[in-house]
Amino acid sequence: MSIKDDVLTAMKEAGNPVSAGEVEKITGIDRKEIDKAFKELKKENAIQSPVRCKWEPVK
Repeated sequence: MSIKDDVLTAMKEAGNPVSAGEVEKITGIDRKEIDKAFKELKKENAIQSPVRCKWEPVK
């Protein structure tokens, strides 16, 4: 699995919108890698931001 997949899986398991810091705590992945994954996932329209600075998978 790629980091992007790991981040998306962690977001789905959280069950509510999460910040990059929360994903870092859940996965242990470096924050810079999470930010990069968020950027790629946003381009793919795989995640959305219902609340400022928090993200969730698109349903």
